[in-house]
Amino acid sequence: MGSLGLDNENVGTDVYFSLGLKQSGKVATKIPPRVLSPLSSLLERSVQSNEMHMEATEIKEVTIFHGLRAPPLSIRQYIDRVFKYSGCSPSCFVVAKIYVDRYLQSTQVHLTSFNVHRLLITSVMLAAKFIDDAFFNNAYYAKVGGVSTAELNRLEMKFLFSIDFRLQVSIDTFKKYCSHLEKEAAVHQIERSIQACGIKEDEIVIASSQRMIT
Repeated sequence: MGSLGLDNENVGTDVYFSLGLKQSGKVATKIPPRVLSPLSSLLERSVQSNEMHMEATEIKEVTIFHGLRAPPLSIRQYIDRVFKYSGCSPSCFVVAKIYVDRYLQSTQVHLTSFNVHRLLITSVMLAAKFIDDAFFNNAYYAKVGGVSTAELNRLEMKFLFSIDFRLQVSIDTFKKYCSHLEKEAAVHQIERSIQACGIKEDEIVIASSQRMIT
């Protein structure tokens, strides 16, 4: 099983290009790649589901990644900001999602609006350091992420120890996540088209039921 090199020969799939991903080390375009939208959608859905579950079961969690309050920026706004100023390759955001999942699985922590932003800036920074040819220092990423350098240093070390320093990502894992993000992008596009047409979800269900009856 190959390691993540992110060259076009190894990851030359339609899924890879459809998400607007570029080869590691290339200068990122100012136009946000398509991968950011499905990534934001997945994270937002996860946060919403987790917070509903935690509220119903009265689960309370406090980690080093939890803030006292949810940041004013939405997940999508935050991801766009990180992409705009970090200068990292779009592939870093796929790898960052893999890292976040590894952290959540190893710690059994739930993704919420109180920790998602800090987990994102930490994982994107680590992804840039691991797969990009050039990257900024922690002080710069701290400014981009809206935290102090000292705090980001602590978050980085906690994150690394939590995932047992497992930063390596196989080609197969990267492709799997790309495929998942592409499917999410298709669903998101359908939802936006439905909203643009002013069609309500219950109308779609009724129409579908009528077709089945007839």
